[in-house]
Amino acid sequence: MIKEVMKTIGPKMDASIANFELELKNIRTGRASAGLVEDIVVSYYGANTPLKQMASISVPEPTMLAVTPWDKQSLGDIENAIKNAELGLSIVNDGNAVRISLPPLTGERREELSKQAQKSAEAARVALRNIRGEAWEKIQNSFKNKEISEDEKYRGEKELNELIEKKNKSVEEISAAKIAELKTI
Repeated sequence: MIKEVMKTIGPKMDASIANFELELKNIRTGRASAGLVEDIVVSYYGANTPLKQMASISVPEPTMLAVTPWDKQSLGDIENAIKNAELGLSIVNDGNAVRISLPPLTGERREELSKQAQKSAEAARVALRNIRGEAWEKIQNSFKNKEISEDEKYRGEKELNELIEKKNKSVEEISAAKIAELKTI
């Protein structure tokens, strides 16, 4: 019973951490990264399409992105979608591609982005705690229904606590790396 519970929560916790990493990817640092704009949804011929499915995104310079659509008629749609994403980027449509310039980050903006990363980390830890709570509830119900012994219940609790500690440490490491990257000038 305990092994089944542990097998089901492992992937859920991994998915929460992966979601957290995706959130952090969208927080821009001083360097240009395709991850900044690749998931922006573009309204293209009435269908909502992620930018990465309709254009190539390159980084010609450390502070510039170039978005080259496969269909040149979609340039205007791409330009509007990037503007509407409100990322605070300078956008230039040169007729063949959309060039995106990243302004340098100020110290104040770096602090704001660091706080945003910390909030995302806390949300990830809350999600992990919720998953742990559900698993603990299943273990307690199994004990109440006499499906497992008291020793198994406490062994399950110990395994849950070890797993949550390991996952929280992972979230902390990812968060610390992003904050260090944000503070690097």
